[in-house]
Amino acid sequence: MPLSASTLVLRAKQLEIEAVRLMASRVELADLIGQLIHALQRERGASSIFLASGGQRLAQERQTAMGEAVHIASRLGERFASQLEAGHTGTASMVSLMAWVQLDLATLPALRQSIDQCQTTAHDAVAAFSRLIAALLELIFHLADVAMYPGIARPLVAFVYLVQGKEAAGQERAVGAQMFASGTCAGTAPQRVQQLVEAQQRSFQMFERFADPSLLAAWRQRQASAAVAAQDGMRRTLLTTPPGTALVHDDSEKWFEVCSEVITGMWTLEMQVVQDLRKACEAQIKRSQADLQDSAGLLRQLLDNPPPHTHAVERFFDVAEQPAAAPVLPGMPDAGNGPAEVHATTVTSLERLLRQQSARLAQTEVELDAARRALKERKVIERAKNALMARMGLSEDAAFRALQKASMDNNRRLADIAEATLSLTGLALPPQDDDEHQD
Repeated sequence: MPLSASTLVLRAKQLEIEAVRLMASRVELADLIGQLIHALQRERGASSIFLASGGQRLAQERQTAMGEAVHIASRLGERFASQLEAGHTGTASMVSLMAWVQLDLATLPALRQSIDQCQTTAHDAVAAFSRLIAALLELIFHLADVAMYPGIARPLVAFVYLVQGKEAAGQERAVGAQMFASGTCAGTAPQRVQQLVEAQQRSFQMFERFADPSLLAAWRQRQASAAVAAQDGMRRTLLTTPPGTALVHDDSEKWFEVCSEVITGMWTLEMQVVQDLRKACEAQIKRSQADLQDSAGLLRQLLDNPPPHTHAVERFFDVAEQPAAAPVLPGMPDAGNGPAEVHATTVTSLERLLRQQSARLAQTEVELDAARRALKERKVIERAKNALMARMGLSEDAAFRALQKASMDNNRRLADIAEATLSLTGLALPPQDDDEHQD
């Protein structure tokens, strides 16, 4: 039996509710990944100081962070399994990222043992933790790339950039801690700190673009805090101290504490965004369920009150009755009784419901497009940076500056320059200074 339009409307609304519930489940997964990132960031920073100080500093802090990370990683593995069982995995690339994360998590016991015995360097430990966190960040990005409502899409995009900026801040904490604990300002460490500061600025600019007013106000208030000011002061020491000059060993723990306070503020905002996302999903589900109830009532109304014209046709063909005139549609002149009484409300209500849904979708499309475009542009720019790093031997920051300069020189959007770079259209990138070729 062919499906009726009203049945299809009901099914569409049910699928809409299922889709929002799926989005809500991904918000919970993103929240859990964010918790693991936060714990690993703290373990990374403490491990950096522990190794750089020869195992003399932050041993207990490291053990506490490690215990928390192990617990959350176990919960994440269980969540991956439930996602697979429920069929909520999404794309093949998303499942592959889950596998990648699990493989990296499996390497942590060996890494932690080498840190316990001070058999690895602070630099290598920071790099290993950062590699795992990078995979977790990429998984969050894929989870965010499915939102379909502005009330969900905008805070989800804000969440992605806040977590990304917070990770750059966590890397800065680890690199700076290593510098202070080692007691010297040497090598490329100051350059890495500067690059991480610039990465934070880029991420937080995008975060501010998509954050709602209350979240943005809370963010700006935290940026004016004493902890941020103290971090800026110590950061200047790292960036301006001449190479080879001694640093104060004891400042490593102070740096760790100041940076941790700043990062904890970001973590508080991250939790606020998750709460906003939960509320947005719940509100959207309630709206869709209300629409579904209206549709169900409409179906009952349609079944109980068939269109008036069908009654007129039935009477016209009833052999027991003498018809006065051929039946006409409601609203058309009737030969025997004048204008027919119009009872078209039931007939048109389904059409009205469909029009309302279409109008709502049209109103939200502009905002959704902005969110999708931001995520897509981020992906394209990252790919273009990686291509330049591979082809020209640039550091990540130098590759980004090359794209920026090409954007300004050609008076084109950064994302367009990235697209052109990936398509190998022959776009002339600006020449790089010699120091920018050094990592």
